[in-house]
Amino acid sequence: MLAELTSPNQDNSVEVGSFAATLSPHDPLPRWLVATKQKQIFSPESTVASLENFEKAVRLAPNDFRWWIELGRALEQSDRPEDAEKALRQAVLLAPAYTFPRWQLGNFYLRQERPDESFAELIKTAEKSTVYRDQVFSLAWDYFDNDTAKVEELANSTPESRASLAKFYASRSRPKDSLRIWNMLDDGQKAQNASAAKVIAKILIDKVLFNEAVEFARQSGSDPDARSETITNGDFENPIAVTEDSLFGWKINRTVGGVDTAADSTVKRKGTRSLKTTFRNFEKPMVYTIHQTVSLETQGSYRLNFWVRTENLKSGGPPFLEIADCRNEKVVKSSIPFPVGTSDWQEISVEFIVPEGCQGIVVRTTRVYCGEQCPLVGTFWYDDFNIVRQ
Repeated sequence: MLAELTSPNQDNSVEVGSFAATLSPHDPLPRWLVATKQKQIFSPESTVASLENFEKAVRLAPNDFRWWIELGRALEQSDRPEDAEKALRQAVLLAPAYTFPRWQLGNFYLRQERPDESFAELIKTAEKSTVYRDQVFSLAWDYFDNDTAKVEELANSTPESRASLAKFYASRSRPKDSLRIWNMLDDGQKAQNASAAKVIAKILIDKVLFNEAVEFARQSGSDPDARSETITNGDFENPIAVTEDSLFGWKINRTVGGVDTAADSTVKRKGTRSLKTTFRNFEKPMVYTIHQTVSLETQGSYRLNFWVRTENLKSGGPPFLEIADCRNEKVVKSSIPFPVGTSDWQEISVEFIVPEGCQGIVVRTTRVYCGEQCPLVGTFWYDDFNIVRQ
């Protein structure tokens, strides 16, 4: 009980462990407590004493793999690699189905510059444990200098392992490799790992790697209609999602006071719906209530087309549409302001070039600046967005 309640980091842990050993001479835990504290002292005498206590713990519980691991690590730190290997291999022999002993043995071999033996053990670790899988991939990534072929040798062909590797590549800013591994799964396997695809899409979005992120968003079901170089739901015929799952669909900020935005089935240019926005004495200098992220090719030349209708729109600062760089929200190009008063459907086009290194833009609605308190009232409708590469 004393040993269980005492941390090796406590100043008196040697005294507590020694006393506990006299009370329970057949219990290995007090020996482990003393040995662990002695190992922290870094003196020749303490190193010898620490090894002796680890060996006593093993003798008291020879069938418990945990004490063999502790002994193996202590022997390695004492420059006795051959004895350390024997102890760690004994731990694996005692618990062949457990991942932790193989993880320890694999890391030992790697420190001893024996990569073939190391990764033979680490492969088995990755097969059995999702907890260690990413760590195994990371070890191989660093050891083999970002060699994807070497890393992929450690991933078995199970859907879970491939999904984990796809996520690993995304976290390392390797979107093409991530998508390549993901596409090794069949449709059923992708459906079973849809949550992983959603995570990958968000990782790539955070890294502003939109070209592959849009494909993960589509395949995961977050944005089933999303495509690169396409305005998703540009005709507003499908409902606009209100969840955070959508990454490439329309987003409406419904928390801004004085503005109401919703689908409208009574006024439309074509089809059955448009998107209606009504301002009621809105005075803020910017709007940003409607926006969408679009995946595009860097330095590509595009033309964005959309249709606008207005009714009783009154302000010195009318709305307009803005195209911004996803990386820093810097404005790339803006449309003309929407017609004030009442006007029938009018097509507006914006030609622009995607900035170098940018893979995505934000299409968003804002307004002409006309002071900190400039009233905006009235209604406008959007319909039939599309984007064309020139």
